[in-house]
Amino acid sequence: MRHLRRKLAFYLVALWAAVTVNFLLPRLMPGDPVDALLSRMQQTGGAVSPEARQALEVMLGSGGQENLAAQYLTYLGNLLRGDFGVSATYFPTPVSTVLTQSLPWTLVLVGLSTVVSFVLGVTLGALVGWRRGRWSDALVPATTFLAAVPYFWLALVLVFVFGATLGLFPLTGGYDYGLEVGFSGPFLASALHHGLLPAITIVLSSVGTWLLGMRNMTVSTMAEDYVLTAQAKGLRPRRVLVTYAARNAVIPSLASFAISLGFVVSGSIVTEAVFSYPGIGFTLLQAVQNNDYPLMQAVFLVITLAVLGANLLVDLLHAVIDPRTRQTGGR
Repeated sequence: MRHLRRKLAFYLVALWAAVTVNFLLPRLMPGDPVDALLSRMQQTGGAVSPEARQALEVMLGSGGQENLAAQYLTYLGNLLRGDFGVSATYFPTPVSTVLTQSLPWTLVLVGLSTVVSFVLGVTLGALVGWRRGRWSDALVPATTFLAAVPYFWLALVLVFVFGATLGLFPLTGGYDYGLEVGFSGPFLASALHHGLLPAITIVLSSVGTWLLGMRNMTVSTMAEDYVLTAQAKGLRPRRVLVTYAARNAVIPSLASFAISLGFVVSGSIVTEAVFSYPGIGFTLLQAVQNNDYPLMQAVFLVITLAVLGANLLVDLLHAVIDPRTRQTGGR
């Protein structure tokens, strides 16, 4: 219990620090979301009175005449009530509605892509490590090259080849315009068609990391006494690989996988921007471009909570797997 209380206290302090930095960073950026919104309104011929400007300042959380400390207290109070304010980018839509609309797209796309790349990478890595020195070792440099290629370049190449040239996939968007969002057959088929190419981009870019790490751990594990003993007993190679070698070699990858799941909610900003995919990464990019303080803060907060939660889960799992991590290190 002492270990658990210590960990929870540490993560609560980390959460407070992250919330404070989350409040300060957007306000240190140049520009004002109210000015950006008023500029768009004036382009459409709308006139804005000083009273309307003051109301927009309060609504968008830019502070108006309040000092930074007063803005911080107001921000914390709204945060405790679950009020993230109104988005300047999607005005007058509340930030909570924008998150509700964009977060599921990212969770499905990036979440499934992360799981697929992890399963594919550790499976291929275990097989390559088990059969090291054979032709399968050629997968290591090939996948490592794909992992080293920048996301945006690989995404642009796939868009050009499979979208613009061959016409197999749509170039932008998350579904065909005109379809109603829901669990209908046409919408789900359209969403799958639009999300397949971004998913392939994410898998190709990340599978090499899992493969290389699992391959090296499998090679190292095969030299352990328990694996050599299993082989000396005459057990089938498949059983030795799955039960003894891969089962122990995958433990470091599982810790990294748990942490990577925490970053799923942040989306793949570059990939979503290239494909104009309506996920949280694309939403964050739009918020930054429009100095949308409330939306940026809400997105950062969701990312912070997910990452801290994933790290806390990994720490607790380490404490269960290795009891030595629960020791204080002193007498």
